[in-house]
Amino acid sequence: NTIHFLFFVCCRALIFPLLIREGKPTPLFTFVLALLFCVFNGYLQGRSLTTYATYPPGWLADSRFITGLLGWLIGMAINIHSDHILRNLRKPGETGYKIPRGGMFEYVSGANFFGEILEWFGFALACCTIESLAFALCTLFILGSRARQHHR
Repeated sequence: NTIHFLFFVCCRALIFPLLIREGKPTPLFTFVLALLFCVFNGYLQGRSLTTYATYPPGWLADSRFITGLLGWLIGMAINIHSDHILRNLRKPGETGYKIPRGGMFEYVSGANFFGEILEWFGFALACCTIESLAFALCTLFILGSRARQHHR
């Protein structure tokens, strides 16, 4: 579970920013808040999984772990594919609003948000810790409100 979390954080923090073409600059305050949240959450998740969480023998074969892992993998795939669609909406130099098409965007207007929410609820189910559930709920409330704004 710790490896899954670290993999996602590394992708989001290192790989994803390198793939973004042009975009609006991020305000420093927003960047600092996001950085603080990620550092605190990373510490909380890592400490929880390495120090406090205990799992019975055979946990990796438990239906909760398997279902959570599948939810995490499916959510991550939706998230990565949706980000790809969003990054390629406009041709270089093109501006203006475009509605994304394809993938989960055919079913929900915020497919990238949906994928990340699914990802972290899968993580929470696989980990079965209060900290992972808190993170999933935080993700739901933050990204859910952003998804609603984008839909409007």
